[in-house]
Amino acid sequence: MFFVMENRKLGFEESLGKDVVQANRCVGCATCVVVCPFKCLEYDSGQPKLVKECQNCGICPKACPKYDWSWSEVEEFVFGRAKKTGEDFGIYKRLLLTQANDKKILGRCQDGGFVTALLSYALENNVIEGAAISGIAEDRPFYPIPKLATTPEEVLEGAGTRYCYSPNILALHEGVKSGKKSLAFVGTPCQIHAIRKIEMFPLKKYSNPLRFTIGLMCTESFSYKGFFTEYLKLKLNLNLDEIEKMNIKGKIIISLKSGETTTVPLSEAKHYARESCHLCNDFSAELADISAGGLGLKGWTFVILRTEKGESIFHKALGDGALKVRRVDEEPFARNLLTKLSKKKLKNSSRD
Repeated sequence: MFFVMENRKLGFEESLGKDVVQANRCVGCATCVVVCPFKCLEYDSGQPKLVKECQNCGICPKACPKYDWSWSEVEEFVFGRAKKTGEDFGIYKRLLLTQANDKKILGRCQDGGFVTALLSYALENNVIEGAAISGIAEDRPFYPIPKLATTPEEVLEGAGTRYCYSPNILALHEGVKSGKKSLAFVGTPCQIHAIRKIEMFPLKKYSNPLRFTIGLMCTESFSYKGFFTEYLKLKLNLNLDEIEKMNIKGKIIISLKSGETTTVPLSEAKHYARESCHLCNDFSAELADISAGGLGLKGWTFVILRTEKGESIFHKALGDGALKVRRVDEEPFARNLLTKLSKKKLKNSSRD
């Protein structure tokens, strides 16, 4: 759905409240909460909540990735042109298979450890002062929370995927609030959309410190209450505290701290997908500087370098030995899967 912005400034209730939240289109990214200059909104149960009278400043609808969205306009802003027919997974410069060189990272990472290795390199070499990522809550097992990582050790602690939604833009806000002048952002495609709208506005407070963005390939994320509590804990009688790692390779593979594994069919897990994910039409984070995903690979990450920013930091890390690379044509099934999943996402909704 496409909304046309009026010349007058719109308040939250008549814009996002009606056409995004009430319409069940809100992705829960928390961008509106972060950018509100009057602190009229709070993040509550995965959505924005109006806690005091809106001042009708018009900022939140300008920053929301689900309101007044135009693919062609954002592509023009990021790449200088709109996507052409046949560019099934977006505009890019180069495709690569990558792996971290650090054994510590490989011992903890999801696939090839690319994101962890790149962020660690950027922190160690003063390219960035912090990275907005997801970590794990202390009070709920395997529950993702936004985290501002300022050391390689903190990046390593956040390695891996939890498959539930973490509004990492809150971590970006923390970095800006704490005075960081150079930040990286890691997030799902919908969060990358929000970042691009912030940059287009522009809200320089948040856009100026950003050095690069990494988009995580994403088919959908699951409700923690539904998938973890109701399904894994109550139905499968799984001790959530024992989960060491999760991965999707045609099915959900859950590795336990005991060394045992259990699997869940994707057909079962999909019952617990977040509703807004069914409206998403971007699998591969097409607007990120760099996109990364597993795509069925074992021990390697599929990487899409999309912008000059993305190429620059990647080649610095590669040149200094933080990464290994292989050619994509060595694993043709991965590229085929990328195309297949991207096309499947495109069917979810129209693109202008």
